[in-house]
Amino acid sequence: MTLVAATYTVALRYTRTVETELYFSTTAVCITEVIKLFLSVGILAKETGSLARLITSLKENVLGSPKELLKLSVPSLVYALQNNMAFVALSNLDAAVYQVTYQLKIPCTALCTVLMLSRSLSKLQWFSVFMLCGGVTLVQWKPAQATKVQVEQNPWLGFGAIAVAVLCSGFAGVYFEKVLKSSDTSLWVRNIQMYLSGIVVTLFGVYMSEGAQVLEKGFFYGYTYYVWFVIFLASVGGLYTSIVVKYTDNIMKGFSAAAAIVLSTIASVILFGLQITVTFSLGAFLVCISIYLYGLPRQDTTKIQPSETKSSKERLVSV
Repeated sequence: MTLVAATYTVALRYTRTVETELYFSTTAVCITEVIKLFLSVGILAKETGSLARLITSLKENVLGSPKELLKLSVPSLVYALQNNMAFVALSNLDAAVYQVTYQLKIPCTALCTVLMLSRSLSKLQWFSVFMLCGGVTLVQWKPAQATKVQVEQNPWLGFGAIAVAVLCSGFAGVYFEKVLKSSDTSLWVRNIQMYLSGIVVTLFGVYMSEGAQVLEKGFFYGYTYYVWFVIFLASVGGLYTSIVVKYTDNIMKGFSAAAAIVLSTIASVILFGLQITVTFSLGAFLVCISIYLYGLPRQDTTKIQPSETKSSKERLVSV
């Protein structure tokens, strides 16, 4: 999962800055949802064991469950917004800066976990959250600069898009985890329900943001092998994420972040001539340490605990 995340970041950065004819990012997000849907149907078919059982499962859990589709449309909408904001952010930030600042999703996810799933975090875990914020601040204070590839960027737009993506990641991830673990419904059925809603949402996004340009130039304008490679990585990464959430939790997703930062930074130095400053290095170091401290096991966080009669203050910090 770490290698997929790092490769996706660098490849996406390449397609948005180096290639001459830019594709429409909203169409890429839509196609990603379609590919994830087909992959989920294929895995569900293998899980059920026969075509007849697959059709029965889809009729019962998808076509015959409009309430469940509506329930899963919430993370679909939020994830679609998150993906589009990720494209905007990476088009206006260097790959390494993007990878580090995106780790703000960890404290956001931690807060959503406490508030939405009635869990508690230790003082050490909250300390690591503030350490992470300090590291990200250092990265933003003096971001690394590219010397080989000069592209017009708007850092403020990039950081604003990152903020929206982080909030979406925290809420949607915890919401989806709660839905997954509140019933015995198959993970792939849940994915299919979410991706069906996601396709509708992303198609609407294409129409609203780039509809006229898509009609003029075509849905697949600017698509190259590199673009399809990025879409494939995004699809596989989405499926991996759902597996991690199902069998561990959203907190565990942060473990792969540190290695992804290192890999994407090394790749950016090679491909884009990125110059790493002392400030950036210190910030990245603090981020890596905070991710490690945050992941130190203090309690079982893989299951939803029943609501307790603790005050909000007691739940936010446990001794």
